[in-house]
Formats: sequence, C-alpha cells, structure tokens
Amino acid sequence: MVCEKPAEKRVFLCYQLQGTYIFLMESEFSKYHALGNDFLVVEYSTRRPPKSKMGRLAESICDRRTGVGADGILCISPGKKTGLKLDIFNADGSWAEKSGNGLRIAGLHLHRRDRRRRSFEFETGSSVDHVEIVRRRRTDYLVRSELAPPKFACSEVPVKSKRSYMINTPLRVGNVSLPVTCLSVGNPHTVLFVDSLDFDWPTLGLEIEHLKAFPNRTNVEFVKILTHRKLRLADWERGAGATGSSGTGAAAAVVAAVVNGQTDRKCEVIFDSGSIQVNWQQSDDRIELTGPVNFICSGEYGAR
Repeated sequence: MVCEKPAEKRVFLCYQLQGTYIFLMESEFSKYHALGNDFLVVEYSTRRPPKSKMGRLAESICDRRTGVGADGILCISPGKKTGLKLDIFNADGSWAEKSGNGLRIAGLHLHRRDRRRRSFEFETGSSVDHVEIVRRRRTDYLVRSELAPPKFACSEVPVKSKRSYMINTPLRVGNVSLPVTCLSVGNPHTVLFVDSLDFDWPTLGLEIEHLKAFPNRTNVEFVKILTHRKLRLADWERGAGATGSSGTGAAAAVVAAVVNGQTDRKCEVIFDSGSIQVNWQQSDDRIELTGPVNFICSGEYGAR
C-alpha cells in the first residue's frame, strides 16, 4: 500500500448518460514547491486512473485562476519494482517521463506521512530513482534525488537529426542557427550557453520547445557560466513554461557544461529563486540533485 491512510476521499462517481460514462473526481492533494517550482501531490492506493483522465485533471487543477494552481501534479501509486510509482503530469495535461524537483517533493511528501522513513525508490517513466531526506531546516527540508546517467544519442533524447549527437551543434531556429547541446536526463533537454540572460528567453524557449526537430518536444536551458563550479540558469519547461527552477534542467545544464569543457562535475546552479547543488558523479555517471523543498498546504479539489 502506498497510502498509510486510505484514499476513500478520492471518490470516483460514475454516471452513464446516453452511452457515455462521465466521471466526477474529488481529489485530496498536498502542495509543495522546490525553489518556486510548485507541484500538487495526489495518491492512489490502487492503480492510478488512465493518463488521459489524469491529464484532464492536471489541466483543471493546475489552472492558477480557476483551480488550485501549480506547474504540474505528481501522482503516487503502487509500483511493480519498488512499491512506489511516480507519474508526472504538466500543467498543460501532458505526461512527463521525469522531474528532478518532483522526485524530491514526492520523497518529502511520503516522509511527512511517516517520519521514520528518510529514503525512497520511485519508478518513473524512464528509470528507478532514489530520493533521500537529508535534513530538516528552519523553513524547509533539504532533499536529495539521484538521476540515472545522461544519454546523448539523438535517437535516445530524441532529436530528429542526421547526426549521432548534438553537442555544441548548430540548430536552426527561425532564421538563425544557434549552437546547442541536446541530451536526456530521463527527459529531453536542449542547452544553450549565453553571455547574458537579459533577453526574452521565454519566447525563444517556447519556440525551441515546439521545433519539429524534437518529436516529444524539449525542455530548454539558457545557461550563463559564472565560474568552473557555479552557473546561472533560466529554464523553460516543456508543458509548463517558465517555472522558476527545474531539477532536471539543472542536471542537464551541468552535464552539458562539463561535456563542453566549461565547468567541473560538481556545481551550484543558481536560479532567481535560489540554488541547487548538482553532482555528476564520475564513479557511476549518476546525477545527484540536492536542494530545498517547502510544504505549502493540503486540501480537497472537486473536478469534472
């Protein structure tokens, strides 16, 4: 069982109208943020509802005017390998393979349910990922997640290209070609190194996200190198937009910086909302993310 207390408050009422089944869903949720990247956590003690239904819930509940408001929802349900499965749904209703901040938030959520447990293994769309509660601080928790080794092959990111890899390679964006590094850290990322973040990067991020070169769309990172162990990041997230911070975005930025010879493997990644520590471990190529997570509130949401 995933939930220590039963999930009966998440009631599915089914009505049949002219041969069509209509579901009314009432969902308990808990809201958290990791450096401004906010998620709503929902739990199911049995198999989660279909992706299409969860996508519609995400669109509804994440609306910042008519819903609770968030960058996405995290769905925790029983897993086959570790007992815990984590599905991520963006605010636009799309499903995501991975979220670094989402993993850390899910770990804290379960820790708050059972203070004796400090480490968790989650099955995500692309791997099994470890989460550890490092310590409680005055206003937040310090939480570490570990991601699987990055992938660079265009077929694995994926990127539609005749090249095998896109590392510091020109990408056509409108009427210009921009040097990019494409990789997957469990989800697709496109990294651009810039001298300044004082430009309309959200508009450019949105354009790159939807390029035909990316069949599954892409997250986009604009990276300014500060030192060999410190960089500044503006992140455009696929399906959510400018979210304030991104765990997998920070991981992708550091990995791209390392393979382009610009930083060490261990870096501080700075967002406007704070910073996260990234360590691309040389021993096994896995990526550690360590940073703050805050609990915001819990409640119930009813949606059709």
